[in-house]
Amino acid sequence: MEITHFADKSFSPPIRYSLAHPLPDLSRYSVSVFKNKNPGQVNSVRQIRQRSYCSASGSDTLVTKSRKEDGKHRGIVGNGKKEDEFGDLKSWMHKNGLPPCKVVLKERPSHNGDHKPIHYVAASEDLQIGDVAFSVPNSLVVTLERVLGNETIAELLTTNKLSELACLALYLMYEKKQGKKSFWYPYIRGLDRQRGRGQLAVESPLLWSESELSYLTGSPTKAEVLERAEGIKREYNELDTVWFMAGSLFQQYPFDIPTEAFPFEIFKQAFVAVQSCVVHLQKVSLPRRFALVPLGPPLLAYRSNCKAMLTAVDDAIQLVVDRPYKAGDSIVVWCGPQSNSKLLLNYGFVDEDNSYDRLIIEAALNTEDPQYQDKRMVAQRNGKLSVQNFHVYAGKEREAVSDMLPYLRLGYVSDPSEMQSVISSQGPVCPVSPCMERAVLDQLANYFKTRLAGYPTTLAEDESLLADGNLNPKKRVATRLVRLEKKMLHSCLQTTNDLINELPDHTISPCPAPYAPLLK
Repeated sequence: MEITHFADKSFSPPIRYSLAHPLPDLSRYSVSVFKNKNPGQVNSVRQIRQRSYCSASGSDTLVTKSRKEDGKHRGIVGNGKKEDEFGDLKSWMHKNGLPPCKVVLKERPSHNGDHKPIHYVAASEDLQIGDVAFSVPNSLVVTLERVLGNETIAELLTTNKLSELACLALYLMYEKKQGKKSFWYPYIRGLDRQRGRGQLAVESPLLWSESELSYLTGSPTKAEVLERAEGIKREYNELDTVWFMAGSLFQQYPFDIPTEAFPFEIFKQAFVAVQSCVVHLQKVSLPRRFALVPLGPPLLAYRSNCKAMLTAVDDAIQLVVDRPYKAGDSIVVWCGPQSNSKLLLNYGFVDEDNSYDRLIIEAALNTEDPQYQDKRMVAQRNGKLSVQNFHVYAGKEREAVSDMLPYLRLGYVSDPSEMQSVISSQGPVCPVSPCMERAVLDQLANYFKTRLAGYPTTLAEDESLLADGNLNPKKRVATRLVRLEKKMLHSCLQTTNDLINELPDHTISPCPAPYAPLLK
């Protein structure tokens, strides 16, 4: 199981969120480029099936409910009592082919008293490394191949950039409208119950209000949230493509075409929910690579230092644990090599011990530079691009600064004879004068200072906020994220200042640089 990001076709493993109040990249959005080739067909269908959005705003859509609204479904999980005539999720799964397993569903309270407790998967007995916790048969797994019933159509949709998440979200929304007639009713109800919350009870910032997004001011994550929201909107505008390309799927639904049946906000909630709990399977065909697995996310908790993943084995999806568990312990899985910004965006949490956490610094050669083409050639020869992203990993800030310096020095070369020397040399070494080195380090130090100044709070203020036990959960997780970002930036700044202090002559002024590289 691994995370996927839809902005650049990379995603992440699944783990938390509901269809009723959604929630990874993982990640990134692939946006449909389909165009309706027959607009008249759309219009005629809309005229025949003219309905108002209120038909999609009732209990048959993926919307959140209060404890009062769905109190009739309340029940104790894991003690044998039924929540209603359908029983709990695990009972439904056993009834439909789930073999005996070594897990049980438990619950923990939500931070919001109006919301139901959060369910999670726990060990039902002591487990050892290598034990199979559960094995879910493919008949209980939702994939694009199953949804569309045609592998060719599934590949066509995904090849043409209509994301798997959009198709899966649309399918579950229509199934939700079927109510208790749907085979998937117990599973969808379980997703609804989670309300797009992960095991830390916080929704993805994709569902935060504008004022709540201000908690992320200064962090590049805020722009990522807005960018991904735009991607979801583009997906929504292309939903009718699925209806016309996979007509056999929707013949069973006596409802409107997608954009008539569901307002954008409902689709956004469903999309984010699916994003948070979809599993990225390895070594399977394209139409099966994204799967919704009952007992998988959002019921499992993510850990960056965990190596257990949901994997496809024969006719099932199974989880083999990577650590011992005592009966009652929450089961964890790996979320893939994701930064904390992606974990927050996809799943609503931040991992303090995330060895994959990183910041991105974009450096670019100045295109106005008369020697731009020569510098671009030298950069490419040394494995860099004219616009290069440098990754700053937590705990490895000094290495990141050292990796950036040769690239920045190249950008500062101005003398044509020096440039010819660089071109004829082997390796990334540039002739460095004391004033050039000071100019390079000053630019880097000012860059880190500017980024730190973009945050409305200091590290000390962040620590004070986090010490407040009553801090709003969304503000808490956002503060944890920006605090970790600031720590990396402070470390980079300290490293740069140390290098400045190591210069032999501090009286030398920085060289003028009319075509200095650009940092952002």
